[in-house]
Amino acid sequence: MEVTSIQSFVNYYKKVRETTNTVIRVIPREYLEFSYKEGKFTIADLLRHIAAIERHLFAEIIQGNKPTYTGCGKELAEDYDDIMNYLNTTHRETLDIINRLEDADLQKKIKPVSGTEIKLSSFLRALTVHEIHHRATLCIYLNMLGITTPPILGLTAEQVITISNKP
Repeated sequence: MEVTSIQSFVNYYKKVRETTNTVIRVIPREYLEFSYKEGKFTIADLLRHIAAIERHLFAEIIQGNKPTYTGCGKELAEDYDDIMNYLNTTHRETLDIINRLEDADLQKKIKPVSGTEIKLSSFLRALTVHEIHHRATLCIYLNMLGITTPPILGLTAEQVITISNKP
C-alpha cells in the first residue's frame, strides 16, 4: 500500500484493526496466558505488545519524540477487559496523533529506532505490517489450541477451493 494521504491511511488502518478485532473476539479468556513455549509471548502479551508498540513507539516517533516503549507485561493490563481497554485506548490515541498530520508530512524523513532515515509514509506502512504480523501469530496460537479463526479475507482457503472447482 502506498500511503498518499493521511485520511486514506487512517481509513485503511481502521480496517486493519477491525480485522484484528475479529480474531481477538474468538480468543477464549482462559487462554490469555497460553504460549507455545516458555519465555515466548503469551496471547495476552501479544495483545499488549500490539497496543504498546503502536502508541509508545510508532506514535511517539511520528510526533518526533523518542520511543517510550518499555515492554508488554502485565503491569500494562492484566485481565481480558483491561487488555481490551488498553488496546482500544492506545489505538484511539494513536489515531488522534496521526490525524493531526497533514498530507505533506508523509514526505518528511524521520529516523525510527533503526537509525535509518525513511519517509513518514513508509513508517506508517510499517505500523500496519507490524499489527498484521502479530495478528497472524495470534491466529497460529489459536489454531494450536484448536480454535477456529475467522477468515481474514472473507472466505476460508477451503471455500475458495470449492468455488474454484465449480463447473
